[in-house]
Amino acid sequence: MLSLSRLRLLSPPKRLSATLNARFLSDVNPIDEGTGKHELWRDSVSQHDNEPMVRRRDGTYEPIEKLRGFINYQRNPEPYRDPLERVTDWGELNPTEDDLDIRHNDVERKVQAARCMDCGTPFCSTHSGCPVNNKIPEWNNLVYEGMMSEAISNLHSTNNFPEFTGRVCPAPCEGACVAGLVDNPVTIKNLEYSIVDKAWEDGYIVPRIPKTRTGMSVAIVGSGPAGLAAADELNQMGHKVTVFEREDRIGGLLMYGIPNMKLSKDTVDRRVNLLREEGIEFVTNADIGKNIDVNELRSNFDSLCLCLGATKPRGLSDVPGSDLKGVHFAMEFLTKNQKRLLMTREGNLESNWEKEQFITAAGKDVIVIGGGDTGTDCIGTSMRHRCKSVTNFELMPQPPPERATDNPWPQWPRVYGVDYGHAEVRAVFGEDPREYGVTTKEFLGDEEGKLRALVTQKVEITKAGIKPVEGTEKEWPADLAILSMGFVSPEQYVVEELGLEVDQRNNIHAMYGDFRTSMEGVFAAGDCRRGQSLVVWAINEGRGVAEKTNNYLVKKREAEMTATSPFHHLSSMNA
Repeated sequence: MLSLSRLRLLSPPKRLSATLNARFLSDVNPIDEGTGKHELWRDSVSQHDNEPMVRRRDGTYEPIEKLRGFINYQRNPEPYRDPLERVTDWGELNPTEDDLDIRHNDVERKVQAARCMDCGTPFCSTHSGCPVNNKIPEWNNLVYEGMMSEAISNLHSTNNFPEFTGRVCPAPCEGACVAGLVDNPVTIKNLEYSIVDKAWEDGYIVPRIPKTRTGMSVAIVGSGPAGLAAADELNQMGHKVTVFEREDRIGGLLMYGIPNMKLSKDTVDRRVNLLREEGIEFVTNADIGKNIDVNELRSNFDSLCLCLGATKPRGLSDVPGSDLKGVHFAMEFLTKNQKRLLMTREGNLESNWEKEQFITAAGKDVIVIGGGDTGTDCIGTSMRHRCKSVTNFELMPQPPPERATDNPWPQWPRVYGVDYGHAEVRAVFGEDPREYGVTTKEFLGDEEGKLRALVTQKVEITKAGIKPVEGTEKEWPADLAILSMGFVSPEQYVVEELGLEVDQRNNIHAMYGDFRTSMEGVFAAGDCRRGQSLVVWAINEGRGVAEKTNNYLVKKREAEMTATSPFHHLSSMNA
């Protein structure tokens, strides 16, 4: 009897026989193990057709179609580069143009786009899925139709920076995908990434210079995703926008908080340069509230937007030994590493970098306290430093492999997963770095005040909260401990100088949807208003604060024009 693969070569496999169906359909895998993509087939007559036939889950080969795409085709996300390869460099995790063996081609992208159900209520686009309300079914269909110019226009209508979210967003849209109710969700994040990268490659993204200017000016403090989104929107509305950044480069979290392998700094610079061409002015090394008086901004601009981020880290000051040398916050570790990489890339010798300014994990036993994206970034950075070992402590118990009863769709699925940093540790050291349900009890130092070990204790979750388990103490060797437990609030010196009201968490008090602070003409958005969150939520906030700031500026301009009119004192003219 002929094998299935042999049959595929000899005759057009339009429909397998009932016998073959009975034997093979229960375990047919349409993904080719060699290419990592759906298997393709062309007959001898149409070998030069632009689009081949694609293998379906039932084993048949048919032209790509969308009506039953979510049934016919298998979810197949574009893989990252091989862990053992990527830990040797600082290149992005995503495959480049040179990685044709794993990078998805146009056919595979169309197959994945065909899986979008175009459902009646696209939860992926709602608040439970996408904070910026991307029109996901629409641009999935445009990818399916090969209309990439229209796809980037549609994507940009809701998302200012899809090249950022397509790389770093954890994709809550996929957690809310309707297809995920009965099968695996659509590869929404991959498709978003492919749309914007194709748009940059083909020259669809070009400067949009506002045709008119309003004469009104806005100062934005902070150049992270919220600040940049606000700047982009306000500039397109015709206002003069100046962005102030305390660091030496524009981008905030995007530049110094997210490491190269997740988001190349060339990608950030490319977008910033575009915004600069469109008329936005950027001022670096401007630490508002320290080397620049915030009241000067208020007096020199018509409005002020605070997009400061939430940069005050959560620490372990109550744990003995937390002040030892070798205990650092995650952002301190990541930022200094990124600055060193940029210095080296620009031709400066590494020896010019002051050694005490650089925190290295090279040859050290590293412990990262706290999970989440930032913790994973610290793991990945330590691996590229060639650490001796890396362990990740998480306070909560290990998540279940599938959704729990109290975590229904379309909520974000709180399930066990393996992120890029965990995969790299597994590939190099042979085991997952995470230890669940532990708390740090003490940091131990040597006679020179340097960290040498940590003492942990197991915890259990009770109705009364988290409770330590007696007799479960354990000592772990450590030369470097990285605290990655999130952020509690924005730093307060700008807030205090302006005398702004804050909420119970010391975030700037500004109602969502309104964004006005307690001071006239001052608005707040992003993590400094809502607390630590995702890049996509920061973009949402930036777009929202731009709308409210624009409304304020329009009214202010109208009032100023009325006040300067020679007839403004005549009540009959003002009626």
